[in-house]
Amino acid sequence: MDSQGGPYLNTRALCSPLGAARLCQLAMGCAVIAMVAHSAGYSGSHGVFCMAAWCFCFAMTVVVFFLDATRLHSCLPISWDNLTVTCAAFATLMYVTASVVYPLFFVRSECPYAGCEVRNFRIAVTVCSILCALAYGAEVALCRARPGQAVVGYMATVSGLLKVVQGFVACIIFGALANGSEYSRYAATIFCVVVYAFCFALTALVVVMTVCGRTKAVRCLPFDRFVVVCTLLEVLLYLSASVVWPVFCFDAKYGTPWRPSSCPQGRCPWDSKLVVAVFSFVNFGLYVADLIYSQRIRFVSSHNSRA
Repeated sequence: MDSQGGPYLNTRALCSPLGAARLCQLAMGCAVIAMVAHSAGYSGSHGVFCMAAWCFCFAMTVVVFFLDATRLHSCLPISWDNLTVTCAAFATLMYVTASVVYPLFFVRSECPYAGCEVRNFRIAVTVCSILCALAYGAEVALCRARPGQAVVGYMATVSGLLKVVQGFVACIIFGALANGSEYSRYAATIFCVVVYAFCFALTALVVVMTVCGRTKAVRCLPFDRFVVVCTLLEVLLYLSASVVWPVFCFDAKYGTPWRPSSCPQGRCPWDSKLVVAVFSFVNFGLYVADLIYSQRIRFVSSHNSRA
């Protein structure tokens, strides 16, 4: 018992819907890693990515669960609510991606040379990975701010969760750029890369400031207005990149409108350019939605303050 007569451990970390979701994450995550290491196996860059994603998310959940159960998070100079919902949202995206990539490259209907046992293990890995993604999604749903309720932290709002998705999509863009996209051929495509990097850094800055509780670090204007200004700038920059990149990659004057037949599978620059173009439009849409919702949050907050 502590000095105030309460238990040393936080019983809500176990006996609550949020605790149950985290326990499910730990159980499914441990099962995935164990089955992959035991018999399912992995190879190549796609397998390494899936295994790294599962191990990272499992380790992150262990740390979050331990700090929450022992209440040691109160010793850290961070906003705990913002940190946990950010980790849950990021882990959801990682698990969803791994749950798509792993069966796509490793699960076959016919039994491989190693026998049907390996195939069955890989199917089980996929099922457990999907269940774990649902458990992380359940944590995000439990922590998400709802209309009419007090907002615990910015990252629990739709705008905050969109920041995590924007950063994740930017990482996909960076991966495609690094996979032989030939972005250095023109100054215009280099400009697009600078836009992607700058917007990612700006988004990461907002997330880090929120998680570290430094929302008052910007002295010249309130944090909510700072977020709106940053989001508007990102919308304008992504709009320009979403127009410039396809022109200089797929127009007949600068690039190839259609995929070359001689392009190798998996290492084709045209494929990387297409991935960048598609996810540029995806992130542009996310930033627009973020800007719209940020305006809505600001209006509701000001209205409540007058009431």
